[in-house]
Amino acid sequence: MAVFGLAGLLRIRRLKEDRAAHEMVRARSRASELADERHQLLEQLGDHSHDARSVRGIHALSAARASTSTMLADLEALAITERRLLAEAEEAHRLARRDVRTVEKLEEKHEAEERDADLRAEQTVLDELAARTRSRLLPEATE
Repeated sequence: MAVFGLAGLLRIRRLKEDRAAHEMVRARSRASELADERHQLLEQLGDHSHDARSVRGIHALSAARASTSTMLADLEALAITERRLLAEAEEAHRLARRDVRTVEKLEEKHEAEERDADLRAEQTVLDELAARTRSRLLPEATE
């Protein structure tokens, strides 16, 4: 059986696909972490259990809320960037997978052609054996 001529290319493309899949998983993980952080910050902003009984307490509470709001805005900006990076990683993985699949189809076609060639060669051998057997049997049958 002949070796598939594009086996090296297929290995390289599979490595690229694996790398793209890894990057996509990392991007998804980071997006998930940011969503968790956002959820926690929103819970902090919605927490009204603080009892500020003095001006100083009100100022501290206001400063804490302002700080949390700023962190939330920064987190939102980061989340937008992460969503863009995730979309890019998913697209890179999709393209890498498509490239692998293209070469895999060529490999499948090569394997099918090799099987057909092997079957043809086997059939030729069987036909020759049958012809030899028939030629040996025919002279004896006439005697």
